[in-house]
Amino acid sequence: MILHIDMDAFFASIEQAVNPKLKGKPLIVGSRNNRLHTVVCAASYEAKALGIDSGMPSLEAFKLCPNLEFVVADQSKYIWTSEQIFELLKAYGFETIYSSIDEFQLDISEAEDPQGLAKTIQKQIYENFNITASIGIAKNCILSKLASKLNKPNGIAILTHENLEWTLAKVPAKKLCGIGIQTEAIFDSLGIKTCLDLYLKSPQFLESILGQNGLNLYMALHSKDSFNAMQKESEVKSVGHSYTLPRVSENTGFIRAWIRLLSEMVARRLRQKNIAAKTVHLWLSGPEMAHFGAQKSYKEPTDDSHEVYLRALKIMATGGQKTLKIRALGLTCSNLFPANRLLLLKEEKRREALIKTLDSINTKLGDWTIYPAVITLAKKNS
Repeated sequence: MILHIDMDAFFASIEQAVNPKLKGKPLIVGSRNNRLHTVVCAASYEAKALGIDSGMPSLEAFKLCPNLEFVVADQSKYIWTSEQIFELLKAYGFETIYSSIDEFQLDISEAEDPQGLAKTIQKQIYENFNITASIGIAKNCILSKLASKLNKPNGIAILTHENLEWTLAKVPAKKLCGIGIQTEAIFDSLGIKTCLDLYLKSPQFLESILGQNGLNLYMALHSKDSFNAMQKESEVKSVGHSYTLPRVSENTGFIRAWIRLLSEMVARRLRQKNIAAKTVHLWLSGPEMAHFGAQKSYKEPTDDSHEVYLRALKIMATGGQKTLKIRALGLTCSNLFPANRLLLLKEEKRREALIKTLDSINTKLGDWTIYPAVITLAKKNS
């Protein structure tokens, strides 16, 4: 069984937790400081109840609610909270992975009381961070992710053999992760309206209309395996992070800032595990490109976030991905080796000392106390 944790209105909830005066009030988090000329990155549930949601122009949001509270996005705050939640979850002793900045998954196949565990996790997250999470439990990753959205906010949904088909019959197929507008249109033309309609289709049928993606979808829905290629901490084969932007962006600086931020997160975890990577994999997704993914291997392994970033940019340039509209992106490092390379050049030694100093400061004073200036673009640009 997989337990999927989906934080509720994550960015907005964090702002309400930090500033109690915002609790219970309709709130939006904006991508930049101009409250009337930005885009809603996140909305509190009080704002969602008024029809306000991510991707909406802030001016439109204020028309719906003139008394709307406004806060500028602070990505470093959200990422720090995300990493602290991840550490909290790892302490339960189950295999744990990041799904995104506000989503996490645990392989709880050995858990005796899944529902009790879910309640305990919700309680501990709230006690530590004063924010809520919704949890889904099912036989695989894609179904547990779907389940986590069924009883939001602060809900728990468990898909079992007995209730699976009954539940899927009530959920539109478009709610399933990975079903975009074009695929939804194809399904609609074939009479596939609900997740159950999709779940009952044969692998041959799905392959005939979606090719390999159809087979992958069938396998994802019906798999009873734990995490795909789940590794124990001592047998890590890759380290990665991904993020779905609140809206489509074609701002090159903004996209690069996010790649830089993901590089920082991945490289920091590499250093924590005392490993370095030879291979960097970058994937990008958007309405005009469907999905771009490519990787490149290098002779020398690295755990330097700036080097990971430069390698990711080279991959993006090689694929011609420079000006396309992007909605989601991810970065993974693999082909891992122990981080014990011999440093001969003076500049290499200086760089190594600098990285260790920065890690030491961030460990002592809190993650993201110091970070590359370019990352601020991920907060300020749209």
